[in-house]
Amino acid sequence: MTLLRGDALSEAFDQGSAAYDRLVAASPGYHGHLRRSARRLGLADGGAGLRVLDLGCGTGASTEALIAAAPLARVTGVDASAGMLERAAGMLERAAAKPRLTHVEFVHAPAEALAGRLAPGSFDAVFAGYLLRNVQDADAVLGLVRRLLVPSGRLAVHEYTLGGSPVDRVVWNAVCSTIIRPAGRLTGDARLYRHLQESVNTFDTAPEFAGRLRKAGFQGVRVLPLPGWQTGITHTFVGRTAQEA
Repeated sequence: MTLLRGDALSEAFDQGSAAYDRLVAASPGYHGHLRRSARRLGLADGGAGLRVLDLGCGTGASTEALIAAAPLARVTGVDASAGMLERAAGMLERAAAKPRLTHVEFVHAPAEALAGRLAPGSFDAVFAGYLLRNVQDADAVLGLVRRLLVPSGRLAVHEYTLGGSPVDRVVWNAVCSTIIRPAGRLTGDARLYRHLQESVNTFDTAPEFAGRLRKAGFQGVRVLPLPGWQTGITHTFVGRTAQEA
């Protein structure tokens, strides 16, 4: 199939937003894995005084993970899907009484559009969950992320990136064929979950993506596994921008 990109992908997420959280909640470890990746940013002192960009925040699950890891940080969630952001805003409203959520905002924009809206060095850390395989040009977005970070700024990418074993691909496709895509058909979102399966199959492997990060100028890149059935399927990638000269 032809992968969804740009407006077509945003529209598919808009349509699928109502059922999205229910479907991902059925995946063992989904929220726990996001929280683990958010902690791997290593933000000290609860993130006090830090500005964190949640790029591709979707319905706000990654935002909640960042808040748990760095409750004192100022978090900006950005997503190209208005439907997904509506769900994220609902999460924020339900938790409005919690003081730790007073420094959270959401912005409707594709990642690529931030170049003209935000100044270089606008953020101390960036988290990108399930984003990079969905953009038109992953290298261009990584270049943008590097420019948006301060010197020695931190990056954590949480992404489906298959490991080096053929078993990883077999497990991924078996789970998609027997669980994920049938569930998507039941909610009327078959196109979105077909895209999910194929976007992972055609994207970088974990070693390839680590190399892409290094080529984009990130230093100290590490590839960290996640537990459970997603071992070898989903990884956290961490790195930093260069120190100021």
